[in-house]
Amino acid sequence: MNSANGAAVVVGVDGSEPATRAVRLAAREARRRNRPLRVVHGFIWPLLRVPVSAPAGSPPGAGLRNQAEQLVSDAVAVAEAESPGLRITGEIIDGEAAAVLLGESPTAAVIVLGDRGLGGFAALVVGSVAVQVASYADCPVLIARGTARADGPVVAGVDGSTLSRAAVEFAAETASTRGAPLHMVHARPAPRGRDDGAEEDERVLTEALAGIGERWPDLTVHAEAVRAKPVAALTTASAGAQLLVVGRQGRGALGGLLLGSVSQGILHRSACPVAVVRTLD
Repeated sequence: MNSANGAAVVVGVDGSEPATRAVRLAAREARRRNRPLRVVHGFIWPLLRVPVSAPAGSPPGAGLRNQAEQLVSDAVAVAEAESPGLRITGEIIDGEAAAVLLGESPTAAVIVLGDRGLGGFAALVVGSVAVQVASYADCPVLIARGTARADGPVVAGVDGSTLSRAAVEFAAETASTRGAPLHMVHARPAPRGRDDGAEEDERVLTEALAGIGERWPDLTVHAEAVRAKPVAALTTASAGAQLLVVGRQGRGALGGLLLGSVSQGILHRSACPVAVVRTLD
């Protein structure tokens, strides 16, 4: 995560209800992290050579750019109502939504998005902008889906890889910031044969725990191994969680081209907001 002083929590808005939920989530996240909030709208119409100014004689507020300005203003008002006193700015940036938000990611603390935008389908379907940004962003991406809870643990998926290590670090910091317990879940199907894999499970969880107690001594941590497919186990854990954190690869080699199958599955099924955290290259 970008830890530079002043790095903002960035939220993408498009006027949809999922985006409004993302604004509320982003305002709370910015307040917890003592960060400013930056509200961003990707304004695609100039790229399509569509007139954006109001025609002569139009009523006040007409025209695509005026509508976009009102959209951002409304989102800023929602954020101010959610977290009074928060430092908030809003900006319209010409470009496609995912490209605009990816351009923000190198200097953002966190990017927050709704799970789908205007024209989205059923709640099960995660929008293409959310998937693209979660796949390529240089900072953690927080997807507002499911039920936003003020209680319950922060859950981190653990598999022994560097992906899950990045997820655990972010989850531990977030849990500490929120005053919540950290729940680490290592899930894999039951092995065939006589070896139940208990020693391997213990090794994975022990490695994931390394250094957490020293860095966050007041954090309550629960770690468990579950005999189930990872997506199923993490979906179950999300039912009582306030946040679910999973990792993804960075940009080396093929990393970042696609979210892994677990991350993709969680984005579609989680019952709470999801954070996708990239590994360091």
